[in-house]
Amino acid sequence: MTARNLRHLPFFVYGTLRPGEINHDLFLRGRTVSEEPGRLPGAVLYDGPGYPYAVEEPGADVCGELVTARPESYGRLLLELDELEECVEGEPHGPYVRVERDVVRRRDGAAVRAWVYLAGAAVAAGLRADGCRIEGGDWLARRLPGPAAS
Repeated sequence: MTARNLRHLPFFVYGTLRPGEINHDLFLRGRTVSEEPGRLPGAVLYDGPGYPYAVEEPGADVCGELVTARPESYGRLLLELDELEECVEGEPHGPYVRVERDVVRRRDGAAVRAWVYLAGAAVAAGLRADGCRIEGGDWLARRLPGPAAS
């Protein structure tokens, strides 16, 4: 499937593509019509080397944003995000795979079909075995300072 014949689904971003993160400005600024909070049910987050990986797991959620690209930016953005995530169509062994999943909008609880970059099979297996899970499923919250020690 090429970028030309894919449905124009929104993207669910949960790491460095979120607002305020480094790749948001590089890839998304000025190329979206909407960005709204959402959650990906049935997945957990693991810390990676400067970015997270989402791995499917029942009973958990990943926090992020549902991003709708401008129609005129969509094809190029899809190709650029695939390149950023080292995602090759039909290749399940890369670091990430792009899949369609239902994402729940926070404002109204509606499920929206979106593209999500999940950890590839080998990466997911390694993370399940000995990865550092991000509790609560929120990449941004992992950096918030906890209560001061007394």
